[in-house]
Amino acid sequence: MINRSCGISVIFIAIAGAMQGMLKIDKGEIASGRSMLVVLCIAAGTAVGELLKIENGFERFGEWLKQKTGNSGDKQFVNAFVTASLTVCIGAMAIVGAIQDGISGDHSILAVKSVLDLIIVAVMTSSLGKGCAFSAIPVLIFEGLITLLARLIAPVMTDTATAYISLIGSVLIFCVGVNLVWEKRLRVANMLPAVIFAAAAAYLPM
Repeated sequence: MINRSCGISVIFIAIAGAMQGMLKIDKGEIASGRSMLVVLCIAAGTAVGELLKIENGFERFGEWLKQKTGNSGDKQFVNAFVTASLTVCIGAMAIVGAIQDGISGDHSILAVKSVLDLIIVAVMTSSLGKGCAFSAIPVLIFEGLITLLARLIAPVMTDTATAYISLIGSVLIFCVGVNLVWEKRLRVANMLPAVIFAAAAAYLPM
């Protein structure tokens, strides 16, 4: 039950982020948009991810961690690791915060995100197991690489690109929540390239 409660929380966090990117107030009325962006980015990203077998890579790394950390008897370790990693890695906050840290040395966004990640992972660990705690490894690698490459990435990270990444990231987090609540196997890691397509879409004429 704790597992499903955690999933519901993740779903509502994701819905809030997605609605922020898709809804706007137009002449006193709520209007929606960017539906086609979501469809195309998710479809194209998933196709690329399936070809690259990204989720299999996550699972192999999780299996390696399980053996090296003496948790070979924990059947939930890999699932917990992959689920928590995806939840805390996806999103514009990680990207924008890492870029800001790399360019100006201002790590305030990453500091706030680390507190949020700690809370999320602690809750997930109580329901999924200690595999969640090792999600810190891919987070450090992901944010560290972006920080190192910040000066190259910064020029393409416009406000529109950031908004699109946040929207698609929220949709992917929603999928993580669905897996937690209904125990369905949406291969969310294979959908990660959708975030790259989202950033690229910011430069297409609309």
